[in-house]
Amino acid sequence: MAAVHTTGSSEEHLAARLELLAAEKELTRRGDEVARMRRALPWVPVEKEYIFDSDKGEKTLRELFDGRSQLLVYHFMFGPEWTAGCPVCSYWADNFSGGIVHLKHRDVTMLGVSRAPLDRIDAYKRRMGWTFDWVSALRNEFNYDYGVSLPDASAGASFEDMLRQRGSGPRPDGRVYNFTKEPFAAEMPGFSAFALEDGVVYHTYSCYARGLDAFNAANQLLDRAPKGRDEEALPTPIAWLRRHDEYEDHGGN
Repeated sequence: MAAVHTTGSSEEHLAARLELLAAEKELTRRGDEVARMRRALPWVPVEKEYIFDSDKGEKTLRELFDGRSQLLVYHFMFGPEWTAGCPVCSYWADNFSGGIVHLKHRDVTMLGVSRAPLDRIDAYKRRMGWTFDWVSALRNEFNYDYGVSLPDASAGASFEDMLRQRGSGPRPDGRVYNFTKEPFAAEMPGFSAFALEDGVVYHTYSCYARGLDAFNAANQLLDRAPKGRDEEALPTPIAWLRRHDEYEDHGGN
């Protein structure tokens, strides 16, 4: 079904645009206030010692800061037995590499963390053409402790397996699965922030589900396209999505 829209004169557009501008400015001011509230959250000391596998050998959480005082972690859905990373997390990760160089110059390190073994992470990263650092938490409880790895009878299944098991259409009760709210896999996406001060690592913030949307530039751009994300008629919001090398025309413009 085609999106519903109105047509009108330039004058009518300008009047509606000025009304929208006032709402956008209010949203920006509210966003600034929420950011201040986020920074004001109490810092919680991380008392557990975590050992990660990285391309440069074993590293502790403190060592992942790489000489900086702030660390951002994207919890990427990639289970120990999966052969490829989650396509939705891949959609997010397509936005990372270009921005991380700028974060480094603001005293911030950013990287991915998954429970997949390092060799599979590295192979998938090469396939996707990404350059950001990505470590394995296979041998620790990091992703469990930060709420993204979940005990599940289907822990060995891939993301695609989960979709096949649950289906992409309505549930038996007629409702459509909400993949952002209903755990359907042993791995879920998330984002966590940490600070390093006087040798102590602190957890400062985590977010999940719609809280991750701000990190996806493609979604933000779609929101400003004439038809928006245009997902209302799809069985699920992600039904259209593929890894960037899986679209039929991925090699073209």
